[in-house]
Amino acid sequence: MNKPRPTRRLAELASELLADAFKKQGFASTELVTRWRDIVGPEIADHAEPIKLQWRRVMEGEPPEPATLVLRVEGPAALEIQHQSNVVIERINRFFGWHAVGRIALRQAPLSRRATPVRPKADAAAAEREAAALTEVDDDALRMALGRLGAAVKRN
Repeated sequence: MNKPRPTRRLAELASELLADAFKKQGFASTELVTRWRDIVGPEIADHAEPIKLQWRRVMEGEPPEPATLVLRVEGPAALEIQHQSNVVIERINRFFGWHAVGRIALRQAPLSRRATPVRPKADAAAAEREAAALTEVDDDALRMALGRLGAAVKRN
């Protein structure tokens, strides 16, 4: 008899698949990229995103130096992000719990933002028609909610 395999969350699988790509860019973990907004705050994350961490080669017997974080920054916001670089470094190091980043290098370029999908407006007339077809549902609030759901499913 086959033993059922434990189920795994999609986030776990995706992080394993992306780990190699992140390592090539100097990120030991994916958290700096995936939790960027949480780490630096929305006022900075709206205008800058991490590209890579550059680590200097360590000679034998020398302590490792902190990395240089390379940020992609929107042109007009570059000066402001440069002025806030100490704040960014402090927040990142506090997040990791050690002195991981020592300086920031800026690259001016458009951010690679994900396009937010445009949600079509709800059609009240279609929801009413769907709700009217549900004669076996006695609760009016439930019938209207199901009507809106049915209209949304048909719309997509």
